[in-house]
Amino acid sequence: MAVSLIGSPTSLSSASAQANTISQDEFLKVLLTQLQFQDPLKPMDNQQFLAQMAQFSSLEQTRQLNDRIDQLLTIQSSTQSIGLIGKTVEVSTSSGSVVGQVTTLGFQDGVPSFTVRTTAGAFLTDISLSQISVVR
Repeated sequence: MAVSLIGSPTSLSSASAQANTISQDEFLKVLLTQLQFQDPLKPMDNQQFLAQMAQFSSLEQTRQLNDRIDQLLTIQSSTQSIGLIGKTVEVSTSSGSVVGQVTTLGFQDGVPSFTVRTTAGAFLTDISLSQISVVR
């Protein structure tokens, strides 16, 4: 039975995504600057102002939802990892596929890491979920 793997939420380019976004404080500073330097004879349209505020509020809620989804993916990855203890798995290594039994599970920075005892009796350490291709 093949295992469909889930990617680590941290493997996404979150650093580049954060670099392209502005925080709520930064947005409010831009908005206040815009209000300070607007032409008194042509003030900002109230509807436009409220639309900007509503749009930013919606974007903030979407960001919070994405953070919660990332947390759920991490929990799912952990739960999936715990279920592999004692199972026979096929592990992809640089020298090919190896069959063995998962003996221990550890977490390094929230990422699961396995130790697998091969059929030859050797121990493979620091095996990631992405290296496990088949669970028997």
